[in-house]
Amino acid sequence: MTPKRRIVVAAAAVAFALAARGQEEAEPKQPPFVHPLFGDNAVMQRDIAFPVWGWTTSGAKVTVSFVGKTAEAVAGDDGKWMAKLGPFPAGGPHTMTITGPQTLELKNVMTGDVWLCSGQSNMQMGIGACTNGEEEIAAANYPNIRLFSVPRSTSFEPIDTIEQVWDVCTPETASQKGWGGFTAAGYYFGRHLHENLKIPIGLVHASWGGTIIEAWTSIDALRAVDELKEKAEWFDNVDRAIKSGEYDYEKIMTAYWAVNDAGLRNGWAFDDFDDSSWEALKVPATWQNAGLTDFDGMVWFRTTLEAPEGVRWETVRLHLGPIDDADITWVNGVEVGALSQWNVPRVYEIPPGIVRPGRNTIAVRVWDGGWQGGIYGKPEQLKLEIPGSKSVPLAGMWKYKVLASKRQLPRAPRSQLKNPNIPSVLYNAMISPLLPFAIKGAIWYQGESNAGAPKQYRTMLPTMIADWRARFGVGEFPFFVVQLANFTRVVDQPVQEGWSGLREAQLLTAENDPNVGLAVIIDVGEADDIHPKNKQDVGLRLALAARGIAYKEKIEYSGPVLRAMTIEGRAIRLTFDHTGGGLVAKGGGDLKGFAIAGVDKEWRHATAIIDGDTIMVMSDDVPKPAHVRYAWANNPVCNLYNGAGLPASPFRTDREE
Repeated sequence: MTPKRRIVVAAAAVAFALAARGQEEAEPKQPPFVHPLFGDNAVMQRDIAFPVWGWTTSGAKVTVSFVGKTAEAVAGDDGKWMAKLGPFPAGGPHTMTITGPQTLELKNVMTGDVWLCSGQSNMQMGIGACTNGEEEIAAANYPNIRLFSVPRSTSFEPIDTIEQVWDVCTPETASQKGWGGFTAAGYYFGRHLHENLKIPIGLVHASWGGTIIEAWTSIDALRAVDELKEKAEWFDNVDRAIKSGEYDYEKIMTAYWAVNDAGLRNGWAFDDFDDSSWEALKVPATWQNAGLTDFDGMVWFRTTLEAPEGVRWETVRLHLGPIDDADITWVNGVEVGALSQWNVPRVYEIPPGIVRPGRNTIAVRVWDGGWQGGIYGKPEQLKLEIPGSKSVPLAGMWKYKVLASKRQLPRAPRSQLKNPNIPSVLYNAMISPLLPFAIKGAIWYQGESNAGAPKQYRTMLPTMIADWRARFGVGEFPFFVVQLANFTRVVDQPVQEGWSGLREAQLLTAENDPNVGLAVIIDVGEADDIHPKNKQDVGLRLALAARGIAYKEKIEYSGPVLRAMTIEGRAIRLTFDHTGGGLVAKGGGDLKGFAIAGVDKEWRHATAIIDGDTIMVMSDDVPKPAHVRYAWANNPVCNLYNGAGLPASPFRTDREE
């Protein structure tokens, strides 16, 4: 390898390291006089005494006045002060005045119910990315729904505060919070409650796509459970390596790419490389739509452009549109940018001296970890922007070469410095700063990233719930879980493990805790999309569970839940709770989704017949039945509902302890 090419390999490794880190780790900053949770447009929890806090000079007195009541506090040795006010009924708008070394007047403050909305990408998914997104955003004019989005960040130490403001729910604010807007599941949940309860609703959104539940749980909670101590050890080992300086991610990635990227070794980024044998592909387009079907992995792209003579080169910008998932980009062999966000347009500033009049070469290495991939924006987004001159368009046919599929490449080491999938780092950076804000309860949409360990999730989910309840300090607050949706292709076999065990862990948590509810969405998923677009039904079912459990309304808020089974000769009779309005085979016809087995666990498709509020399950192939399963597959074909139109949770009678 020539010295020039060796430099490019190292530079690319550094760029990949920076791209892989994603969001910045939270940095400690001078804490504010008043925590940002207390600001204009905020919602304070009704009907309880709620804390208000901030930081100032040690020993300083602070007075908080709100709705005719006043509370005083004195800052401690660490400068933190905290006052409690209330309870107050739902209402507003009010003004909150805070006086001390500084004076603040917070306007348009409401009292109502505050809900924490957390989880991974399906909670993060915005309104605009969902069904009827444009219409829903246009109609999102609810001045008494307030939105507070916690910035995504990681930390190995608990953080006290964040920088954020409350937004009044309008079409503008609902569409300006990332992936299509404010959390769709949270918004539809809050909208339903607001419309039915006629009170202000505050939604505090803290989620991050692709994250594991242990990242959202405090290290103390993990240490306290024998089964989870290995998670705490994982955190400790990474934390120790980083703090000691033993961890050098750039060195790790240099070694990884030196072995695994033949393109870097062979100079594919350079203008003198001969790409005449490469195939051509239309850009922009996802490569699945341009001829490279059913492929996930790494692809190199190359094109040339003719830059005009006699122009200024101080601030040349390369526009490539969005790239799915991650890229590193070179111009004439010099790395000019890298990013690992699939939906963000690339705009890379090119320093003077790299682009030259005449022929120039652009090389882009694209990594796609799943679903669509490639340089996929609009043609007008691809251009070289030159000051004082007409932009050079870049859309058209590009050369490309497949480096390796996802399966062929060893998994790249992920930077532990900014990795959101280390135990406790999201709790520290995104939950700890909220404590002890007064909330009504929480909704949770997560589990896909823990589906490989469903038995452990039986412990993880209750542990996190108990951890949050203890730390928010508002008692055993209600907690509502979205069960995993149906996903992936439909299979022929009677049962399939996969995501079924994780759904069972979520169901068990709800069964074992009277203040936990379950929103079953086994009917709203999409076989080819892990992010189902129908978040309206998700929010509705969460809100029904809240109305039934948190607000004690006399409504049917759950689909049928298995209560008991009895063996009756060659059949098994199943009895259910939550049959409101009677058991129903949705769509008419026969019940679908049932399987039956004897003690041998040889599963067969079963006939299931509704008999009042029970179901009889049988099969001619199983003369001595012992077990039944329902909807036990990643994407089951199933249709058991109750008269209220709510689907039954998947279940099995042969639960493992």
